[in-house]
Amino acid sequence: MIELYYWPTPNGHKITLFLEEAGLEYTIKPVNIGAGEQFNPDFLKFSPNNRMPAIIDRAPADGGEPVTVFESGAILIYLALKSGKFYGETPRERTDILQWLMWQMGGLGPMAGQNGHFNVYAPEKIEYAINRYVNETNRLYGVLDRRLEGREFVAGSGYSIADMAIYPWIVPHEAHKQDINDFPNVKRWFDVIAARPATVRAYEIGGEVRSYATPMTDEQRAVLFGQTAASTKA
Repeated sequence: MIELYYWPTPNGHKITLFLEEAGLEYTIKPVNIGAGEQFNPDFLKFSPNNRMPAIIDRAPADGGEPVTVFESGAILIYLALKSGKFYGETPRERTDILQWLMWQMGGLGPMAGQNGHFNVYAPEKIEYAINRYVNETNRLYGVLDRRLEGREFVAGSGYSIADMAIYPWIVPHEAHKQDINDFPNVKRWFDVIAARPATVRAYEIGGEVRSYATPMTDEQRAVLFGQTAASTKA
């Protein structure tokens, strides 16, 4: 049994996408990030960066003690290795998948995340910051569109953890000021993944876990964006 510590954000959706596709048994432990539950000392014990998602695998492949994993990319790799699914068949395929997973983790996610922050959540609109991150998000969409030219999926020989990592960060394209129709290969890929039954189930699950509303309250904003090393010290 996998315990998934989760909230319906792009990074959270990555893991439910995988679990639904792979058919692994799991249970969701909601972590209400707007209420600051990610700073609970018990959560910190296995998610030291105070972020969800995180998992506890109560039935690891080696039959030993439970395995804890934090960081969404690491979780995807762990689950892919555990299940033998969505991580390619050869070292070359896995290298291809891994580099596009890292592209999302180091590029698309952080840039689109800052885009969303300054466009949606920031209490004041800072033109320079908005333009900076909207433009960089647009550049990254272009990278993805070129990659998908003539390819059904991003890497390897089929649907993989790289696609699962990238897709949730394309879902909020309107909020991120991107016209997905400007990127026809991304649009085709996006529509194919959106129609997968596991994707539909994953997002239905997200809808059942109540998210905070926007605009945020000042208290929620302080919890999410106002933390320092001192304030998160256990």
